[in-house]
Amino acid sequence: MSNAQPAFQTAPHYAVECVGLTHRYGDNVVVDDLTLSIERGEVFGLLGPNGAGKSTTIKLITTLAPIQQGSVTVFGLNVTTRAVDVRYNLGYVPQQLSIEAGLTGRQNVAWFARLFDVPRRERDERVDEAMAAMNLLEVADRLAGGYSGGMIRRLELAQALVNRPALLVLDEPTVGLDPIARDSVWERVADLRAEYGTTVLLTTHYMEEADALCDRIALLHKGVLRATGSPAELKAGIGPSATLEDVFRHLAGGELEDSTEGNLRNVRSTRRSARRMG
Repeated sequence: MSNAQPAFQTAPHYAVECVGLTHRYGDNVVVDDLTLSIERGEVFGLLGPNGAGKSTTIKLITTLAPIQQGSVTVFGLNVTTRAVDVRYNLGYVPQQLSIEAGLTGRQNVAWFARLFDVPRRERDERVDEAMAAMNLLEVADRLAGGYSGGMIRRLELAQALVNRPALLVLDEPTVGLDPIARDSVWERVADLRAEYGTTVLLTTHYMEEADALCDRIALLHKGVLRATGSPAELKAGIGPSATLEDVFRHLAGGELEDSTEGNLRNVRSTRRSARRMG
């Protein structure tokens, strides 16, 4: 298996393109004829209440779930026929904590370097580069179980960056973190985008984050794409003083209250996990 990222046959305009994407669990349609595109180098937000289809869409894009109907390409590479090549272009930070508490920060990142087949001769340099990008070099040789919640999230970002991904996928990356830790994570992501032109796809329930960070946003509800546009465009469609939360509530309607309870359960679960990790 080659460790180099594949050369694109052409220079694809889109980082991600979904066409007619449909996914079912049994009789339940969780993604319903989704067509959207993500520009190269942009920060794109995927928003919606629980059950909207966000996590399933992320799994389909990152090759973690099979395509049942429709198509997905990542930098022109079909995720069904070129799954291995697609993965080499991805960095993925899942919603739940994914570090090993009994390993040092450096060992956690080195494990991902091996997983992505980073050449042995480059491995130490790449690990240090990723740790430095997340401002973790000073604590690189401490056990990750002693890291704070914000440090753990930055460590997960370092893991995702060690293969220098063209597309960084972040699923609720700052849930449960305090405002200072959240700002630190986003500052590092912004630096990465500015330096390398990385495309970022994120999900979040923090509307102020999406408003501040995203170039464009797609709003899903019950697996259906309800709106796509810049935060300013989406807010203008509701009213002159509207917020993204107003847009969110408008599209989710009366079902938002039920989904909010689920959101809070997820947040509490993730916070408990973060506390266990120190």
